[in-house]
Amino acid sequence: MGERMICRIWRGWTSKQNADGYQAVVRGQVIPDIEARNIPGFRHIDLMRHDHTDEVEFTTLMWFDSLDAVRDFMGEDYTASHVPATARAVLSHFDSHAVHHEVIDRRVQS
Repeated sequence: MGERMICRIWRGWTSKQNADGYQAVVRGQVIPDIEARNIPGFRHIDLMRHDHTDEVEFTTLMWFDSLDAVRDFMGEDYTASHVPATARAVLSHFDSHAVHHEVIDRRVQS
């Protein structure tokens, strides 16, 4: 792998009743608002959903060129969660801080 990246991982949970509402807020507002900022070094974002018996877990993966790019997104306290009020309103609980992993091997398949 030629270049290294940073993957920002964050999780939030909703009740089954609020899951579709949360998903709509993230896809319709939160992600477009992040994209509109045109953050240098921000490459892409993945939103994933896992339905459990009693709740629904959402995970976001954000891909950045460097920790400096993450700081451009979040500021100096770059591990803090980015959860707008509209998303907080439908989450039952969430990670207070994101985890950042250095991506040491990423193999894109053709």
